[in-house]
Amino acid sequence: MDAPDHILIVDDDAEIRNLLGKYLLKNGLRVTAVADGRAMWQALDAGRIDLIVLDLMLPGDDGLTLCRNLRAKSSDIPVIMLTARGEETDRIVGLELGADDYLAKPFSARELLARIKAILRRARSLPANLRPDSARRLRFAGWVLDTAARQLISAEGVVTPLAGAEYRLLRIFLSHPNRVLNRDQLVDLTQGKEADPLDRSIDVQVGRLRQRLRDDAREPRLIKTVRGEGYVLAVAVTGEP
Repeated sequence: MDAPDHILIVDDDAEIRNLLGKYLLKNGLRVTAVADGRAMWQALDAGRIDLIVLDLMLPGDDGLTLCRNLRAKSSDIPVIMLTARGEETDRIVGLELGADDYLAKPFSARELLARIKAILRRARSLPANLRPDSARRLRFAGWVLDTAARQLISAEGVVTPLAGAEYRLLRIFLSHPNRVLNRDQLVDLTQGKEADPLDRSIDVQVGRLRQRLRDDAREPRLIKTVRGEGYVLAVAVTGEP
C-alpha cells in the first residue's frame, strides 16, 4: 500500500493549523503543521514533503520570501499560498515567485483539500507525451529543457531551474508547438480545475516563463499571444532520449 501524501502546513494561527491538520488527516493525508519558516525548513530536512500549504503573513520570513527561497533551492514541491488579503497584487506576486495556486482566507477546508488533490494529481498524471521517459531533452529555439533535472539550458550553457508550475506550463507548450492553446485548456492541463474568468494566474505564469526564456513580452518571438484566443509556442521542437 502506498504511503499517504505528506502535506506541510505553515501557518502561525494555531487554530487553523489544528483544524486543517485534523481535516486532512481524516481524509487520508499525512500532515505536519508548523508556525514559521524556521520550522518549515526543519520539516523539509526531516523527510519527504509532497505539498506545502504556506500562509503569506508569518512572523520572521513571510510566505513570499519562503516561497522564493524554496524555488531558489531548485525545489519543485507544489505550494498553495494562503492569504488573508483580497488584493490581486498579493496573489500575482505569489505566483510570480513560484506558488502553484492560492487561496484567500476565509476558505473552506473542503476547497483546500480539492485543490491539494488536483495539484498532486496533475503533478503525477501528466499525459504520456509529457512524461520524463518520453524524451530526456527537448530542444527549441536554441534552448534545451532537461526533463529529468527540470532545468532550462540556454544556448550559452546557463542553467536555470524551473518551479513546478513553470515546468508544467513549458511542457504543455512544448508538447503542442505551433498550436494555439486557450486559457481554459492551460488552466485545466496545469492546475486541474476549471478556469475562472477573473483568474489571471495563467497570464502571470506565461509572463514569468517569458522572462525565463528572455522573450520580450511586448514583442514575443517564442510564446506569442493570439488576441481573443490564447497563447502559442511559435517554434519547432525536437526531442532526444
